[in-house]
Amino acid sequence: MAQRIPEEIIEQIRSQADIVDVINDYVQLTKRGRNWFGLCPFHGESTPSFSVSTDKQIFHCFGCGAGGNAITFLMDIDHIPFQEAVAKLGDRVGVHVEVSTSEEQTHPISKEEGRMKEAHAFAAEYYQHLLLNTEEGEKALIYLQQRGFTKELIESYGIGWSLPHWDSLTQLLKRKGFELAEMEQCGLIIQKEDGSGWFDRFRERIMFPIKDEGGRIIAFSGRIIDNTGEDAKYLNSPESPIFHKGQVLYNLDQARPVIRKERKIVLFEGFMDVLSGKKANVHNSVATMGTALTMQHLNKIKRLAERIIVCYDGDKAGWEAAKRAAEMLHAEKMKVDVAVLPTGLDPDDYIKQFGEESFKAKIIEEPLSYIAFMLMFARRNKNFQFNNDILQYVDEALNYLVGGISPIEKELYIKQISTETSISEDTLNMQLRQKEGQLAQNSKSQEQQQSPAPQMRLPKKKITAIDRAERLLLAHMLHNIDVVDRVRLAEQEPFVRDDYLAVYVHLIGFYENHQKADYQRFAEVLEDSELRKIAMEAALADRDPEHLEEEISDCLKQVQKYKIEQQIQDKNHALKEAEKMHDFGSALKLSQEVIDLRKSLSAM
Repeated sequence: MAQRIPEEIIEQIRSQADIVDVINDYVQLTKRGRNWFGLCPFHGESTPSFSVSTDKQIFHCFGCGAGGNAITFLMDIDHIPFQEAVAKLGDRVGVHVEVSTSEEQTHPISKEEGRMKEAHAFAAEYYQHLLLNTEEGEKALIYLQQRGFTKELIESYGIGWSLPHWDSLTQLLKRKGFELAEMEQCGLIIQKEDGSGWFDRFRERIMFPIKDEGGRIIAFSGRIIDNTGEDAKYLNSPESPIFHKGQVLYNLDQARPVIRKERKIVLFEGFMDVLSGKKANVHNSVATMGTALTMQHLNKIKRLAERIIVCYDGDKAGWEAAKRAAEMLHAEKMKVDVAVLPTGLDPDDYIKQFGEESFKAKIIEEPLSYIAFMLMFARRNKNFQFNNDILQYVDEALNYLVGGISPIEKELYIKQISTETSISEDTLNMQLRQKEGQLAQNSKSQEQQQSPAPQMRLPKKKITAIDRAERLLLAHMLHNIDVVDRVRLAEQEPFVRDDYLAVYVHLIGFYENHQKADYQRFAEVLEDSELRKIAMEAALADRDPEHLEEEISDCLKQVQKYKIEQQIQDKNHALKEAEKMHDFGSALKLSQEVIDLRKSLSAM
């Protein structure tokens, strides 16, 4: 078991790491003034409210309240414990930290999910051993090598082989002490119909691990070698507590540094396309896992890149899927290009036929613009010998030219459509102006219809006097250890809300161990991200150290006043109940207590 990380090592790592550099791996940041801004990775948003300060080495979201430093950012974004986050940050700055793997270590994720991920890591190691080091895996290894998979690529992506036996992994998991019911829940094994036991889900398949953004294995896809039987070519892990395919982008963990550098993502249709692209030196690619593009995918993509190149298969289904994906990305105001493959070919087919260099140079690096692709899509299956097809194509094509593009682009596309259809440019321009006028009219009408909408929005939560008092009091506590000592001596609970009390209790324990104020270090020891959020919001709140005593006294008075007001409300409610029950003795007593409380309130 690893030792507790010394404080001086933590401080060394934190001081050497640049928070902008760290967060830039996950969020596309733009500098505005002294700070950097981007889309918050912790909640969906379209307007950047996520701020990163180089001077303070902290981040803060004005939308959801998330905040912290480089270490807590890694804890929250990768769902890893403190020690692992320190080790990961240490690797960036060249400071090695041994990480504990003890089950006693507290994880932000549930213990159940932790065990499931641990089992997947064990299974992947087992599968790869079978592929690379056993006679049973030799056939699969030869198959992969013939498909162009190098040993480096196999090891880098953890590719393995599952035995044809019914329960080889099941027995290993059992011997390792994993609960088989949990292993079934996360998709590694299946329970027999009669309930008498379990068997392996994946048998006699090449195993491709699926990882989350932090690089932890959460699922598998298994491919058969011989496609002669009735079995499906690919078998994927089912949805589970750790695997939600609508949220996973394959290869994001490895592609992120390249994406960050190039600000460009190549979006493939499947994970095998990513591996094929990797062989062609396309390192900034990701893929969905057997599902159409979702809003969760879009949110991740938007945070990382400015430009997306969609590269789907060259068959009918691939074209239609590429169109849907391109439209979704375009609607999110992203720069979208589409790399078009020859009819019927997927990336691997193209590479086999034309080579890796051609794939990168002629397909990935020479994509069509969004509009050019949409016009090409509109032309498909149309015969321009028929007027009806011409009219339909012109109508679809002009729709893509309405708004959002420069006059030069419009002129070029109008020329192209005119050449294709033999309709004059003047006629096309007149039709386009009509469409633009109609769109403007529809937009105006829609705005008038939706004008009451802002009144329907839920108002932001009102910040009350007690909210401000508790936040300001906690702010002083986080910056000055003497404030905590003073409040403790007063023997008064300084907070009303349970979450603030929880932060206060943690802070007392922190000061007993550290003897000095350090709100960043305190945020790191808070395991609950919601409590971290409260602590960071308070730490960044405006306070006046020169009027420390007055502000603390006012805050404590406000808390005491709030408690008395709550007592008055409770007693008034009890008074009404007593009167209903004709318990006039209790009612008289409660009435006097309310009077006494109001007197104490007015005397404050």
